[in-house]
Amino acid sequence: MSEKFKRKKKRQKSKGVGVREQEGQQSSALPPKALSMLPSSSPPHFPSGKKAPVPYDPLSAYIRQIRRFAPLSAEEEHKLAVDYYEHKDIKAAYRLIASNLWLVVRIARHYQKAAQNLLDLIQEGNIGLMEALKNFNPYKGVRFPSYAAWWIKAYIIRYIMSNLRLVKIGTTQAQRRLFFNLKKEKEKLEKMGIKPDAKLLAKRLSVKEEEVLEMEQRLSLPELSLDSPFQEDSDGTLMSVLPADDGDAESVVARKEELKILREKLKEFVETLNDKEKIIFSQRINVDSEDKATLQVLSEQLGVSRERVRQIEEKIKDKLKDFLGEGED
Repeated sequence: MSEKFKRKKKRQKSKGVGVREQEGQQSSALPPKALSMLPSSSPPHFPSGKKAPVPYDPLSAYIRQIRRFAPLSAEEEHKLAVDYYEHKDIKAAYRLIASNLWLVVRIARHYQKAAQNLLDLIQEGNIGLMEALKNFNPYKGVRFPSYAAWWIKAYIIRYIMSNLRLVKIGTTQAQRRLFFNLKKEKEKLEKMGIKPDAKLLAKRLSVKEEEVLEMEQRLSLPELSLDSPFQEDSDGTLMSVLPADDGDAESVVARKEELKILREKLKEFVETLNDKEKIIFSQRINVDSEDKATLQVLSEQLGVSRERVRQIEEKIKDKLKDFLGEGED
């Protein structure tokens, strides 16, 4: 064997031993499972033209799924609603629910900052949507999405209220009263030129002063700014469907539906009045009792006697009863 060949073999042997010694030292320092978790010495290779895998996003996946469901026309919607109402047609129910899943997402996004997980809100809203279908009467003259929106909000709000951290708001009648009326009461006092401090607000709302301070602290957080309209075509607020102590979700939704229809009827009724009647109607009848104008104020405003104002008011009430059909036997 030549001297050159011996030197080459010796170098190969030395190199092999060194690698084994290094491997042995590494193995003795870390367990096999830990070694398998060590990063590779070179970046992973992806075939030309292909992108690296993107982490799975369940919300995006869900939205992609529900986009497959086409919206229904008013005629299709009514027919399906009748099929389910009359015959409990499961296929009709499926189409009604599927076509309104996007409505749930849109409503849930209004509340997103009040909860940690949008998908949780969507899940609760979907339950409300299904509950709405169970209770929907297609012969009442209200479209299903308008009716379902109340149920969706009621379920989402109930979830938020039961899962709020720190201060559990909305769990008593007094807290609900604050939640609904605190902002409105403050604005009312400010318009009167009165500073709305906690003591005065507590007295006007019949709650404790510390409850006012506690609620103000909670409502001052951006994620709980829920007094804005919940949708462009409605004058209701995001929190206006929170169930009260004296009724379940079904009763609340029924009352809201009745009020909505009544508001539409009142708009039609006002168009039948003359200018003087419109003023009396808006300031004596269609107004909260605490904001009701006195007969004296209207007498001076209209240039007639107080008795005449009272007579016109009674006449308007009779006309309203006839208009709404309440005067019929």
